[in-house]
Amino acid sequence: MNKDTMTLLSACTKGGVATVTRIKATGPLKQRLISFGLMKGCEVKMLECGISKSTFEIKVGNVSLALRREEAELIEVCNVR
Repeated sequence: MNKDTMTLLSACTKGGVATVTRIKATGPLKQRLISFGLMKGCEVKMLECGISKSTFEIKVGNVSLALRREEAELIEVCNVR
């Protein structure tokens, strides 16, 4: 995967680090993500992927978050490494 190509967080692999470029969530979900530090420009690390990639554990700063596939598909990232 080209590191400058935009992709969805749900497409990242375990151990990957990426930069958030856009959060397409709205309302309470977007507020929840922002309150945990997930916002445009921040770096996220993919810690774990559940069976069949239905859940994801990511690290944002010092915070670990669990996201459902539907939530991870609302987050666009780039600079995947």
